[in-house]
Amino acid sequence: MILVDSSVWIDYFRGVATPQSDRLDQLLGRDLLATGDVALTEVLQGFSSDRDFNQSLGLLTSLTVVPIGGQDIAVRAARNFRTLRAQGVTVRKTIDTLIATRCIQDGYALLYSDRDFDPFVEHLGLASAMAEN
Repeated sequence: MILVDSSVWIDYFRGVATPQSDRLDQLLGRDLLATGDVALTEVLQGFSSDRDFNQSLGLLTSLTVVPIGGQDIAVRAARNFRTLRAQGVTVRKTIDTLIATRCIQDGYALLYSDRDFDPFVEHLGLASAMAEN
């Protein structure tokens, strides 16, 4: 399964062509995609019109919506943060640490355009959906 981060959804819904939004367009309807519950919030809160909100809600909730947190993930995320910090890497956002940890824990590839995920790929084994065929 591929979890799609809000950074990619936002570009996709805005019509911004990036390698990641193009990849999402290729994957929709072809692969098993998911989004995180917090990404659902991040994406939906950005719509100003009810029409756009409802259309996007329909698309996003037609996918698997993965709960990101919980006690186990919270503790593992803290450990991952500390591991990266010990290697000289500081992750800027706690939510990204939680998302990356959920993906690592459950074996999901992550489709993202936020550079904060790169250390998780480089040091902790997070699978990037850009690297998959």
